[in-house]
Amino acid sequence: MTTPIQDALARTAPPTMQLRHVGMYVRDIDVMAAFYREVLGFVETDRGETRGQRVVFLTRDADSHHQLVMETGRPPGEGPGHGMQQLSFKVQALDDLRAMYRVIWDRRDVSRIAPVDHGNAWSLYFHDPEMNRIEIYLDTPWHIAQPHREELDLSLSDAKILALTEQRARRDGGFQPMAQYRAALAERIAATRQLAASPDAEKIS
Repeated sequence: MTTPIQDALARTAPPTMQLRHVGMYVRDIDVMAAFYREVLGFVETDRGETRGQRVVFLTRDADSHHQLVMETGRPPGEGPGHGMQQLSFKVQALDDLRAMYRVIWDRRDVSRIAPVDHGNAWSLYFHDPEMNRIEIYLDTPWHIAQPHREELDLSLSDAKILALTEQRARRDGGFQPMAQYRAALAERIAATRQLAASPDAEKIS
């Protein structure tokens, strides 16, 4: 009997995926987050620290915890090449992550391959030949506060990964079913849009 990762290694084509969110490096994260909230109507969903940098998550879609993630640490300089933090593509199943691992695992022009359990998503990270970070991910059934990072073992069965993720997530802050989280987020987004249509109303962050 083969393991899930061995089955995926037999596949060579990348899975079907959708571009779902973009990350950007910034210098003043509070100014930038406020700009995207006030000018473009984003709602802030989480903020914290990761890899020694501050991060902020923002969205305009209740089905997406974030469509835009900002991280401090932008290097000096302006223009292209100084702002992109990552490109993120959504897939439908853990087998899609395993299949993507099969595509990249032995390529010499791919580096820093890292399967990660975020509690609210399972992700596969890697860097392209010019060191741009790419994320392939799918949602879990739960929401927890972000950032959150644990190792993801794709050699485990789907059932074991699901159980392990739930066990870890229940220990973290803000644990709730994803449907409940999205319903509350939809209300926040609707309130933000209603407020934007009323110029005399006080702004919400």
